[in-house]
Amino acid sequence: MPPVPQDPFDWTDDAARLRAEAGLVRALRPRPADTPLLDLAGNDYLGLTRRPEVTEAAASAARRWGAGATGSRLVTGSTELHAELERELAEFCGFEAALVFSSGYAANLAALTALSAHGSLIVSDAGNHASIVDGCRLSRAETAVVAHADPEAVAKTLDAHPGRRALLVSDSVFSVDGDAAPLADFADVCRARGAALVVDDAHGFGVLGEGGRGALHAAGLAGATGVVATLTLSKSLGSQGGAVLGPARVIEHLVNAARTFIFDTGLAPAAVGAALASLRVLRREPGLADRARVVARTLHGRLTRAGLTAARPDAAVVSVQAPTPEAAVRWAADCRAGGLAVGCFRPPSVPDGISRIRLTARADLTDQRIRTAVATILETAPKG
Repeated sequence: MPPVPQDPFDWTDDAARLRAEAGLVRALRPRPADTPLLDLAGNDYLGLTRRPEVTEAAASAARRWGAGATGSRLVTGSTELHAELERELAEFCGFEAALVFSSGYAANLAALTALSAHGSLIVSDAGNHASIVDGCRLSRAETAVVAHADPEAVAKTLDAHPGRRALLVSDSVFSVDGDAAPLADFADVCRARGAALVVDDAHGFGVLGEGGRGALHAAGLAGATGVVATLTLSKSLGSQGGAVLGPARVIEHLVNAARTFIFDTGLAPAAVGAALASLRVLRREPGLADRARVVARTLHGRLTRAGLTAARPDAAVVSVQAPTPEAAVRWAADCRAGGLAVGCFRPPSVPDGISRIRLTARADLTDQRIRTAVATILETAPKG
């Protein structure tokens, strides 16, 4: 009998050593309630997370409904507020029905696991978010990963599996480079072959489409047969949670079949109240979506004219290339020291091996703050 190890978690020390040697150690950095940093790292695209009417709506919902949902949505976790948010989300985005989840991650897992099965086929874009990747793995369907934003590759893959129940899943706007998927072309490919189209609109909702109604609305696909959207309430709406939008019969199926809906505690009332208040702000102020895109294009234009390489933003994400992973980490740290928070993407998080700093444009950024951000990025940019 082999010797029994003293501690069954000793292996984590080796894992930690390997991460450190590869320069891939992650660490939590709790932020204070009030910070002097100019934030271009978070995803508060419309600048709503601290709007007084939004924070007051969160507090009011907590006072009325309690601090938590108290149970799963099918037991005690559905309040009248949840139903109100679902109705208004569906109407605003142009879909028949909506279902709210505790996170965007849970929404993607629900859509992919409940709308596929063993023996079916999922075609997944190579640039998709980790929540989509995990949803594909949990679905028990065969998953074919295809070249990024390539309708022809999708068509060839579907053609190779005629007669099978199939769906294509793609981000609407990809979180690394901020590029938009060719949704109209994807829809044509799916329609011609009887496949469903599932689109994660986390980075498009609130930024693209008329008044921020989302990428599917912009592509003329909102409410279309065979199309389902997922989105998060934590980006443009500045709250927490996620949702699936689509035909009423699909939403009814998720209520009965999606494990991350059935067995997960419902979204806290405070988050529901905040998201609903933000959605109503967006209705009243449709120019917020336009402003977020203008800020992104302004950042991109000023940085590229100064000689940096940045991907053209299709929504509110601006990705700026760094020469090496180490340079990206140092650049982000130097920006932070200069009063600017930016994201840092590097392998293995980016499949193309190109390290970047990532900026998220916000509708509430003034021209002066844009100038400050650009100046800080240029002053700290890697030399050579």
